[in-house]
Amino acid sequence: MKISFVLLLVLLASPDGAKLLGQSAGTFTPAGSMTTPRVGHTATLLYDRKVLIAGGENASWALLSSTETYDTATQTFTPSGNMTVARSGHTATLLADGRVLIVGGDSVGSAEIYDPVTGNFTATGDLLAAPTRTGFNATLLANGKVLITGGFVGYTDSGYVIGDAELYDPATGMFTAAGSYSGSLASLDINIGGFGSTSTLLPDGTVLFATEPAAQVYDPVSAAFSVRGTMFVASVGGGSFAPDYIVDQTATLLLNGKVLTAGGEQEDAGRFNTAELYDAASGLFIPTGSMVKARDGHTATLLPDGSALMAGGDSQTCEDNGCWASGIESSAELYDPVKGTFTEVGNMISSRTFHTATLLNNGDVLIAGGLTDVGPEPVGGFLEESIASAELYHPASPLSAPVLFSMNGNGTGQGAVWDAATGQLASPQNPATASEILSMYVSGLAEGGAIPPQVTVGGQMAQILFFGDAPGYPGYYQVNFRVPSGVAPGSAVPVRLNYLNRTSNEVSIRVQ
Repeated sequence: MKISFVLLLVLLASPDGAKLLGQSAGTFTPAGSMTTPRVGHTATLLYDRKVLIAGGENASWALLSSTETYDTATQTFTPSGNMTVARSGHTATLLADGRVLIVGGDSVGSAEIYDPVTGNFTATGDLLAAPTRTGFNATLLANGKVLITGGFVGYTDSGYVIGDAELYDPATGMFTAAGSYSGSLASLDINIGGFGSTSTLLPDGTVLFATEPAAQVYDPVSAAFSVRGTMFVASVGGGSFAPDYIVDQTATLLLNGKVLTAGGEQEDAGRFNTAELYDAASGLFIPTGSMVKARDGHTATLLPDGSALMAGGDSQTCEDNGCWASGIESSAELYDPVKGTFTEVGNMISSRTFHTATLLNNGDVLIAGGLTDVGPEPVGGFLEESIASAELYHPASPLSAPVLFSMNGNGTGQGAVWDAATGQLASPQNPATASEILSMYVSGLAEGGAIPPQVTVGGQMAQILFFGDAPGYPGYYQVNFRVPSGVAPGSAVPVRLNYLNRTSNEVSIRVQ
């Protein structure tokens, strides 16, 4: 059966992934409360569209091993299982098979896996730098492995010792060395008063490891880092200032393939409202518009319309005689990549810093926990405590997650997935094989966007060979991918597509 004979009927019968929602545009509304106050926790959108909230510290600053899930349908939080150890400041990464890798935390060198099917956590391999690594990044690569970068593992007389890069392989459950840093980080012994970094998967599969004074890029094929342009020159008191480190800065991959870095804090210079764009084509950082507020500890969330939501964080007030902390922000603003400007979009219900912000499948953003101001300290400053409350941001242009088409028209069962060369469905009559190139049409991608979707087959990451407009079907998109070589044969092998950290429905194909 040729796919061209039935595809139009499938498209007409399939659910539309770009329906507008009924919520008020650009507003914050309550979303219930977590079962316990948390700061330093993680929030991960699962394949079943629930959000796993894990660990952190409670209002008494005690480390938490407890977890809970947020149900987007009922807007309620429900206790889930406990992690194997209490963690705060850890990372949580959704793996290709739908499990979640939890790594590290303050003075914790172990890692564990959350299985959403059983709701259980089980230990996996330890970090090579265990147990002292703190403040690091975790980035899912296009090959399904997880890259660990940055953070520090100790001190010497000359400064911080930066943690070596490591790779976690879900197939073996082990961490291995991932190559040496370049440039100023090559010695790993950094004579500075602090260290902060971000890690961002770029459209070509390399990773931008951004830290002052010069960022670098990791190539997973060659397992090598290479230096890129100098980043962050800020205006302080009317002059230029190039800090030797910035902490709590955000980095956001935009739909055009550039990376927006914004805000952060430095002990001597205070908080920044400046932002810049990393251009992979030139390897350079280019200044862009400044945020309305100086922020650190804020969140940055890419929205499906291409804008970026900056929410909360600690801020400051500046006058001629200097700057001083002004407390935790409830304000939020949007970055417009076309205009290169930030615009205020109202206030959250609560002031928050070091909270989480998770883009949901319906286009809303779940904002949960963090620290809030509870009053002034007797000697100046502000008293802060962790909170349990959560809220939803409803964007002006809410777009739903991508949709894969199935032959029965309801988004389940046999997928409308075919051999890219013959046009035959990957069905029981014409099963796919390892390394074969398959093609499918989807909805919910961005028109002209540079960020490739991620396709998983049988819980393994597939190589993306093409994504773009579907010829002859306006508003739909075509994705070509290679069947992973290690996929187990089966009559109903699951296929999913992730885009902007949101997952599609699951369809199936036959693989022999």
